[in-house]
Amino acid sequence: MIDAQTGAEPRTVRQGEPRLTVVSGPSGVGKSSVLSEVRRQAPEIYFSVSATTRAPRAGEVDGVHYHFVDTAEFERMIAAGEMLEHARYAGNLYGTPRKPVEDALAAGRPAVLEIELQGARQVRRAMPEAQLVMLLPPSWEVLVDRLTGRGTEPAEVVERRLATAREELAAESEFDASVVNADVQAATSELLRLILGREL
Repeated sequence: MIDAQTGAEPRTVRQGEPRLTVVSGPSGVGKSSVLSEVRRQAPEIYFSVSATTRAPRAGEVDGVHYHFVDTAEFERMIAAGEMLEHARYAGNLYGTPRKPVEDALAAGRPAVLEIELQGARQVRRAMPEAQLVMLLPPSWEVLVDRLTGRGTEPAEVVERRLATAREELAAESEFDASVVNADVQAATSELLRLILGREL
């Protein structure tokens, strides 16, 4: 598949060779549920830990939930090419350190990164051999129900989430594969097949 942003074609990976799989999908699609199940069923998979300049919240552990760094260190990592992708959100910087992902792959472990669309595009440019997988809802109506059914957010927040979801779903053709999350176990099995590069 040709990358829409760069025109680059992802490098092919030999059968059984570990690779980075980037999982994206709109808010409300169930990424956390599916990836928690992937983690439970295949503990050998390396899950990327993001770096951030925001302060740790209560109970967060450095190196487990995030790598907590100051702004100067984060900017140094960007300048040195040590980030696969990065973005600013709510006044803080977030990004994916390249070395732990490369170390996991070199050790023979498949790696997974959960990230939004813009980050996925950056990873495709930085690591063309990465596999991009979009997690999809069974239908647009189901996604709307999930986002509005929470009842915990103001209408304008929900509308903003839906607008972002439309943009993300419209980019499906940029991804190497799609997995519909109509059932968590079925979606987990399909995602594991893609991550591990073999039938389960």
